[in-house]
Formats: sequence, C-alpha cells, structure tokens
Amino acid sequence: MSEMHAGVPNGMSIDPIPMSDFMNGDIRIAYFDVGPRTGKTVLLIHGFASTAHVNWVFTGWVRTLVDAGYRVVALDNRGHGESDKPYDTASYTPPIMAGDALALLDHLGIGRAAVMGYSMGARLSAFLALEHAGTARALVFGGLGAGLIDGVGAWDRIADALLAPSLQEITDKRGRMFRAFADQTGSDRRALAACIQSSRALFPVGDLKRLTMPVLVAVGTKDDIAGSPDRLAQQLPDGRAVHIENRDHMLTVGDRLFKSAVLGFFEGNNEE
Repeated sequence: MSEMHAGVPNGMSIDPIPMSDFMNGDIRIAYFDVGPRTGKTVLLIHGFASTAHVNWVFTGWVRTLVDAGYRVVALDNRGHGESDKPYDTASYTPPIMAGDALALLDHLGIGRAAVMGYSMGARLSAFLALEHAGTARALVFGGLGAGLIDGVGAWDRIADALLAPSLQEITDKRGRMFRAFADQTGSDRRALAACIQSSRALFPVGDLKRLTMPVLVAVGTKDDIAGSPDRLAQQLPDGRAVHIENRDHMLTVGDRLFKSAVLGFFEGNNEE
C-alpha cells in the first residue's frame, strides 16, 4: 500500500503483548519491551495507520527477533494504537515523531540500538539517526527506498478519504485502501489525517552522507510506492539493498526472505 502499514497474514494467531506507557512531554506513548535483557536491542517503528502489534507482532517479527536473542522494543507512534492522538498537524513532523522513539529508549535506559522501521517508520528511523547521532548502531529501511528522498506521491487524497463520511463515497483507489484499513483497525481517522499531512517530509539528500552506520534497504519487487532500494543504498556511505521477490508494499513486511536478510544483516553488524 503506502507509507503506512502491513497486514496480518491470513490465519495467523499470535497473542497480543501487554503494553506499557510513558509521557514524552504532554503525549502518552504506548510501547512494549520483550526479550532477553542480555541481548542487543532492536527498536521497531511501525508504518502509517498501523500499530506495533499489526506491523511487528502479528507478522511474526517479534517472535523471530526474540528467538534470535534480541531484546525487542516497539512503540505505537503518536496518532496510532494506544498512544495519544493529537489533531494538530504540527505534532506529526518526522523529527517530532522520531523524538518519541528516542524518548522511549531514554525512558528504558537504552543508549544504543539497531533501528528498523517500515514505510513511514523507515522515514522516522532515518530522522532519528540523523537528529541523534550515535543512537542507531544499524538501520533497516523496510518498504522505503528512494521515496525517502524523492517522496512517495501526492497524499492529500488520503487525508480526504480518511475524513470522508463513509467508504462508499470515496472514489480514489489508494484513498479507499487507507480508509478501509483505518476502519478495520478502529483507528482515529482524524488523527491519521493530521499525521499524513506532516509526516511525509523528505529526508535531505545532502544528509544521507551523515548516516554512516550500516543500512539495509529492503523493498518488494512489486512495491510501486517505496522507490528504488538500489538508488537509495548507493547514496549511503554503508548502504546495501535487498529485493524481496514478488512482494508488494503490503506483503513485504512479513516475508521470510525479508526476515532472513535482516537477521543476517544484524548478525554481520553486531558490534556496539
């Protein structure tokens, strides 16, 4: 779909993880923290209109990472899930939203982590690494390639669809997808409309050179939204691209090849 979410695989039944919360300024952020405390930390940042559970638990990611020995920390981004949902668009710029993720690490006393984001979450991961040098020991951009710097299309129609009185009144195909998913997850559509209007800020091309940590860029070969993973990886000091065969934006996130590539990437870049 877009810089948003990943779906729950058909037939998958995985128990929810109880959420905790903390305050970042006047915004309450919900999160979970699981896995061995002796393991290195992976911070997970979900995509637009999703949640930590939809993006990472129900797709098997948390189980995969914990079984591999990692401590896994994930948050519901502001405007999503169990976190607070302000309605002003100024609350959703990438630096502000990335600041919630940093505040979570500070809250837990974690100074450094591998950071993996999907779609919008990948954009937030990039801004986190840019604004707070040294926090990310490695980055994974899932579902977002050159769209990080080029943009991923005009999304005003998405906000319109989210605010429309009913799904039946929406004619824009992409808008209908977003609205249907928001309805399915019981999301606050007004908060999502505010989020999508501010969270799509482009990452400055000139600052790609400042992302000196290892970066894995993983995009499905049928993803028509993310942009080229190769073109983005080539502009990063230590970037590498992986193509997830026959997967679109929606299906890439739970793919076994994606999981295998990330585990190999983390294992090969496991230094502090």
